[in-house]
Amino acid sequence: MSNNPLFRPFALKGLTLPNRIVMAPMTRSFSPAGQPGANVAEYYRKRAAGGVGLIITEGTAVERTGAANDPNVPHFFGSALDGWGQVVKAVHGESGLIAPQLWHVGALPNRRTPKGEEAESPTGHYMPGKTNGRAMTDEDVADAIAAFARAAGDAKRLGFDAVELHGAHGYLIDQFFWGATNTREDRWGGDTLPLRARFAVELVKAVRAAVGPDFPVIIRLSQWKQQDFAFRLAPSPDELAAWLGPLADAGADVFHCSQRRFWEPEFPELDGPEGLNFAGWAKKLTGKPTITVGSVGLTGEFVAGMGGESSKPASLDGLLDRLERDEFDLVGVGRALIVDPDWALKVRDGRHGELTDYTTESLMTLV
Repeated sequence: MSNNPLFRPFALKGLTLPNRIVMAPMTRSFSPAGQPGANVAEYYRKRAAGGVGLIITEGTAVERTGAANDPNVPHFFGSALDGWGQVVKAVHGESGLIAPQLWHVGALPNRRTPKGEEAESPTGHYMPGKTNGRAMTDEDVADAIAAFARAAGDAKRLGFDAVELHGAHGYLIDQFFWGATNTREDRWGGDTLPLRARFAVELVKAVRAAVGPDFPVIIRLSQWKQQDFAFRLAPSPDELAAWLGPLADAGADVFHCSQRRFWEPEFPELDGPEGLNFAGWAKKLTGKPTITVGSVGLTGEFVAGMGGESSKPASLDGLLDRLERDEFDLVGVGRALIVDPDWALKVRDGRHGELTDYTTESLMTLV
């Protein structure tokens, strides 16, 4: 399998990943009252034993009111850190590598939001004309940045191998990026994407200061939103460079570039239907390593999957061609790893007939 680019090692700021497979962060909601237990540790241990190169956990809430919109989403502060220490121990026991994803949902509502927890966001909007909670004060903004930095420092202290910041999909960091949800007139707003990205830039700087120069910091980004699947924050390469460049300068080591379908070109009007995807353009413009993600290894895309559509295993040939051309460096695998902790080993060994279909029912249990 040495000829398969998916199974070539990759060096990432002092880490050596045994292959290019990254377990994508996927909300599982199996941590009652925010406390990850032995079942969560076993879930991640199985993926390490199954040959995943780098595991990125489900989104974990930083220490801010309203950071989670589900009481069963794990916290990354207080007593929950003991549980995460056990997760690290379990993964490292299988010689695996793991990073927590740090998360704040901002104004995005959910019927399971814990009572008494008020949502916070740049202006109280989660989409055009729709509000939930309150606009953040300058003090709130500073405290939120400090909460992310504190969590990143705790991740390093617990023995995690890297950290990821969730800046995608219409959550808090992304709500600052998006002009429809950030109409602030202070230093945290502005008429351009680079101005609205100042919150993320300062957050990355604070995280970098908390973990030091040698600890890998990943940021997950998306053009699309849960609130608007077709939206593009940066509709041109120049605007994409103006967005990503300051984040790289602030200390982001890797861009995790979320798409609904990884094979779709980011700017087809420039380089056609076979052009670079989001991760390809991010790498080209910044020189930083990138992770591509979006319906890898399955026939259906994940938004439809969350809505009940089943997916079957799909060919990886197009993905491998792009990886061979160094369009991106790492490959995020999501739903295929929810249903099968041994997905990487089966792909490595050519046991494609043993790969598992994805169904919505798969979300009901931790396999």
